[in-house]
Amino acid sequence: MLQQKRCEMKLVDLVRNECVEADLVLADKQECLHKIAQIAKQSSLLDGITEEDIYNGLTRREELGSTGFGQGIAIPHCRLPGVNNFVVGLINVPAGVDFDSMDGEKANLLVFIVAPESEAKEHVSLLSAISRILRITEARSEMAVATSSQLLLESFLRYDRDDTRKVGSHHLFHITVGKDSLFQDILQVITTMDPATLSVVEAKQASEYLSKMPLFAGFWNDREMDTGRIIIAQIDKRLTNETIRSLEDVVGKLDESTDVSVCIQDIFFSAGQLSA
Repeated sequence: MLQQKRCEMKLVDLVRNECVEADLVLADKQECLHKIAQIAKQSSLLDGITEEDIYNGLTRREELGSTGFGQGIAIPHCRLPGVNNFVVGLINVPAGVDFDSMDGEKANLLVFIVAPESEAKEHVSLLSAISRILRITEARSEMAVATSSQLLLESFLRYDRDDTRKVGSHHLFHITVGKDSLFQDILQVITTMDPATLSVVEAKQASEYLSKMPLFAGFWNDREMDTGRIIIAQIDKRLTNETIRSLEDVVGKLDESTDVSVCIQDIFFSAGQLSA
């Protein structure tokens, strides 16, 4: 039975002091994953798990796609049978290590997770909380050059906004994405805000339907019709401005965009929950 329920999960409790190491020098990604497995194994919460189990789990996850997200950060993680508690750790590599990151840059700040196999929803929420911290430029800069484990941990937790996110009021975001190449990046941004609900609706541009109506025939037949998607998410009001800024990091100024539109509404009433 999982001992750390979602309602009780706070980063300050999940980051293990013994799993934080600073100022490391690592040659490559493989050595980095071995080191992370070694550090994670120092937690007594993983007594029944071998270092090899952890390394293999991290490696299998990397084979699905690199967890090096760019801007010098990576969040290697895995879910393992026999693990009953989340174990989160931090390392920094000031000189950087090639982690197959999306932007081709070396990673110098890595936050890792070893998670219970059956707790996928909690795992995603934890990834979201970590990602929010690592989106803060000052947090990344400070942690990347921390010279001791204590400084690294203190910097990380200082930027944790988990407590402010427990407010029950939310905004409802409707994000219409008309350009396929932007969809994944936008969805990732929204997921890192740990939305209370999140769904995606497949859609078509209205022009596809209008072009088939006699009154409007001929107006749009000379161009390819784009499909679209609508992302619908409930996001804590305290994160609204941060969400908008993060979206503009992906698409540019929203008021100048012709590929994405965002509508934000107050929620009068909300109840129920959908499983991911």
